[in-house]
Amino acid sequence: MSGLNGYDVIASVYNKFNTETDYRKWTEYLEKCFSRFSGPAGIRSVLELGCGTGNITIELAKRGYDMTALDSSDEMLSIADHRVREEGLKNILLIRSDMASFELYGTVDCIICCLDGINHLYRKDDILSCFWLVSNYLSDGGLFIFDLNTPYKFKTEYAGHDYIFEDPDTTCLWQNFMSNNDEVCDFMMTVFEKDPDGPEDRWIRKDGMIRERAYGLRSIKNALEKNKLEIINISEDLDFTPVSSKAKRWFITARKSTNIQEG
Repeated sequence: MSGLNGYDVIASVYNKFNTETDYRKWTEYLEKCFSRFSGPAGIRSVLELGCGTGNITIELAKRGYDMTALDSSDEMLSIADHRVREEGLKNILLIRSDMASFELYGTVDCIICCLDGINHLYRKDDILSCFWLVSNYLSDGGLFIFDLNTPYKFKTEYAGHDYIFEDPDTTCLWQNFMSNNDEVCDFMMTVFEKDPDGPEDRWIRKDGMIRERAYGLRSIKNALEKNKLEIINISEDLDFTPVSSKAKRWFITARKSTNIQEG
């Protein structure tokens, strides 16, 4: 048994147990945001924060965007790199880095962070650091498109819930532990996979933890505005449905504006 970064633990099973996510629909949503909210020059260059195994980055690259994608997990990036090579895509640059401390060589037209990546910035200072970097590497008028799991989802789907995902070759046990103030959730994961190089009855076990924090809209808005980022759209799904009190996810588009004063 080994204790590992939670992202490394789930990397090999991430796509297998995440089949309900429609990455094509997510990509179409992003392109609708590009069309609705970008300036006359449009969007050509995109940075994805927390790219995981590269699903959305690859979809956007196939549509002609110049992609840079970063993730803090070596295992996730290894899978993404393998897929990029298989697809023969030349317009993707993969970087191993944290969302709160990355560096680029220039600006991009748009920065995206999909599938609640922002919630994984569980230290509040990291949110400010991430948004500062987003603003720093966005061209003027550039877009920042991201989503978050809402406090309502934390309370109704995370708190005290356990999940099991399995197929003939893999089992993933997922336990959720909420903090006393219902703001932080620890996801404790154990993955069992058949050893491809061993006898049929030999399994490999990996254990790890991922942590997320629930943020309110006001705190997100304040953190954005401190870094010259102005919210221009909020919805609760990929079809731009207005936000309700029981929204489980917020989809947010912000724009870098030189007219907002720094806090």
